[in-house]
Formats: sequence, structure tokens, C-alpha cells
Amino acid sequence: MKLRPWQLILLAMIAAVIVGSLINANMVTERNPVTEFTKTGALLVEIFDYIGNMFMALLKMIIVPLVFSSVVVGIAKLGGTDGFARMGAKTLGYYVLTSFIAIIIGLSMVNIFKPGLKDGKPNEAIAAQIESNKDAYADTIAKKVGDGGQDLDAVYDIFLRMIPQNIFEAFGSNGKMLSLIFLSLVVGIGLIFISEKGRGSLLGFFEGVNELSLLITNWIMLLAPIGVFALVAETTAQAGLPIVLILGKYFCVVAGALLLHLFVVMPLILTLLGRVNPFRHFYAMRNALLTAFSTSSSSATLPVTMRALQENAGVSNRVSSFVLPLGATVNMDGTALYECIAVIFISQVVTGGDMTLGQQLTVVMLSLLTSIGVAGVPSASLVAIVIIVNNLKIPNAEAVIGLLLAVDRPLDMLRTAVNVFSDSCGAVVIAKSEGEDVLTD
Repeated sequence: MKLRPWQLILLAMIAAVIVGSLINANMVTERNPVTEFTKTGALLVEIFDYIGNMFMALLKMIIVPLVFSSVVVGIAKLGGTDGFARMGAKTLGYYVLTSFIAIIIGLSMVNIFKPGLKDGKPNEAIAAQIESNKDAYADTIAKKVGDGGQDLDAVYDIFLRMIPQNIFEAFGSNGKMLSLIFLSLVVGIGLIFISEKGRGSLLGFFEGVNELSLLITNWIMLLAPIGVFALVAETTAQAGLPIVLILGKYFCVVAGALLLHLFVVMPLILTLLGRVNPFRHFYAMRNALLTAFSTSSSSATLPVTMRALQENAGVSNRVSSFVLPLGATVNMDGTALYECIAVIFISQVVTGGDMTLGQQLTVVMLSLLTSIGVAGVPSASLVAIVIIVNNLKIPNAEAVIGLLLAVDRPLDMLRTAVNVFSDSCGAVVIAKSEGEDVLTD
């Protein structure tokens, strides 16, 4: 019996959880606050990290040619700027709607279950853990965030940052996806207005680049079971059980909210707005969801998502090439939800949860704004959380954020899957609104 690619990836994930758990249980010393491995355990984790990074590098390698060629071809084939404006309005409307719903879910869950409190007061076990390792946690966050998360300038400058100072900068490896998308849109729109001879030559070239990029994506996905195994095994091995138990309620609230959005809200949107069977869409996106979960990167998953939508769901290149690259950068439902819960949790731990309605509304708006443009890389939401807590002037917040790193990676994996699935649902809904026959036999 020959296993399908998604089945191999799923088996690799299961095997990785088993192997990683064994490493964590048998090869970890008892020192705190940082989990330290024995020499054997450290060597295995280093090997997993190396293999996982190679797989991630291969996925990221193909992003620039795939996104640029897809967006250019998709826009050029719209036939005019009216189609571009119409699709752009639908896309942005969908992004705002789903992100806002996700934030409201997070706000409701954190206020109902109050994971940072115990008997109406700050959780003493969490407070003691923070107090005993406050400096170490704060230093960790400072190193990870640097100067990028201190104020709202990163949000205000989003439109300035999306314009590359030269066209080659947009093709660089610095993760500026917005710059790449902006340049792609300009070139695609430009192709609509140039002569038919010039348009035909350039369009043929970009179509060839797009076809080649998808072919290389298929080759890379042959290595997916190995890459996924390495990434998940490394994550499982490094999970610190004592701290995870302390943050168990917080973990369950975040995971529960993400799963509610993934398995209730998004299927309702598919059913009501897209008029498609959500079960069929889940099956169509199986490879993309597994890849997103294991890599924790919506950007790295983008080639897999585009292939799944075009080949399995029947969404045209015209729609998927416009909706998905933009969504991988600005549509972060899972991230926005997580930010909202994390900030209010921090307030509960530090101040006892005396956050006013006005402050909570500020958290909602800042979560929506800061989730836009957050890079699709692991733990990038830390920058956004630091921005929000600093603007709300929550004291000693960095130490609490440092503690949250103990459970951040598995939650990052889950929220990335939510981000990717929301992007794919948006592409289906917009494709249906454009008259395309998607997810049909």
C-alpha cells in the first residue's frame, strides 16, 4: 500500500512527537529556568535543527520567484484595473472581518476563563516563577525583539516600508514580503497598459517562471516528511514540562480559541459566504495545513498553499496569486487572536486583571493593527505583543512574555495553521464571488 504525501507527513509528525518526548524525558537535566540537555540530547536537537532549517531554506528559496511571477501574471490577466480594484476591496474586507472575529474570540475566552488569575488574584505559581527568573526572561525578550517592538512606529510606517528603495531590494532575502508584493502589483498593472507585443513577450516569460516555480515546489515537498520530522522533533524535545504545567490554563485558553476559530468560524464562513463544503476544503488544504503547523511560518508555507489551492481546490491562478501572498503578510487571524489573549493575560498576572473596557478596546484595535505586516516567521508576534504592552504601560511585562516563550512554539505552530487556513478560505470565497467553479468534482 502506497501512502499519499499528506499521510507520510502526518506519520512523520507522530513519530517526531514520540522521539522528541523521549529526548525530553530521558536526556534533560533538572536545571531551571532554561532547559539544558545532556550531550547526547543536545547533539540530537542540533541535528534536528540543522535538517529542519535546510527544509525551511528550500521552501523560502522559492518564495520570491513564485510570488512575483504569480502576482504579475494574475494582475495582468485581469484585463483592466477595474477587476484589480474589485478583487482588492473584497480581499481587504475579508481580512478585516476574519481578523476582527478572531480577536473577539480571544477577548471573550481570556475574560471568561481568566488564565492569569487564581481565586480572583494573580496566579501565585506564575508570579513566583517570574520573580525567580525575572532578569533572565527580560534579557531573552530583549535579544529576540531588539529595537523593533518598542512603539507604534513599526505599524505607522507599514506603507513606507512596503515601497522598496530600489527594485532589487524587494528580491532580497530580508523577508520584506510587502515590498515584493508592491513591486509585483506595479509590474502586473503596468503590463495591462503596454503594447500587445511587449505584454505577450513578458507575460509568456512570467508564466514560464511561475510554472517552473510550482514544479520546484513539488520537488521540495518530496522532502517534506523528513523536514517535518526534524522540525517537530526539535520542538517536542525542547518543551519544558514543569513550566508548561504552570502555564497549562493559559495554553488551553489560547489553543481552545484558535481551534474554535479554525473549526467553527472558518467553516461557517466557507458555508455562508463561499457556498462550499468545508470538509472538502479541509481535505484540499491538508498538505498546506500540516506544513504550516510544522514550520510555524506562513511565508514558508506559501508555495505549498498556492499549489494546494490551484490543484486541489480549483482556485484560479488569477485569484490565488493575488489573495495568498497578500494574506501571508497581512491576514493573521491566529496571530491577532493570540496577541489579544497574551496581553490581557500579562495584565492579569501583573495587575490582577484590572483592565478597563477602554483599555481592552485599545488591545482589540492594537491587536488588529499590529497583526498586519507581522513577518510570517516563528515568534514574530512577540514584537507586536511588546508594542502593545509598552503602549498600555503594563509594568514588568517583558518578564511575563519571557515566561510565555516556554509554550510559544506549539502555540505558534497552531496559530500559523489558522493563519494559512484563513488565507485559503479567503481565496475560495473571493473565487466564488468572481464566478469561479471551485471545490467541485
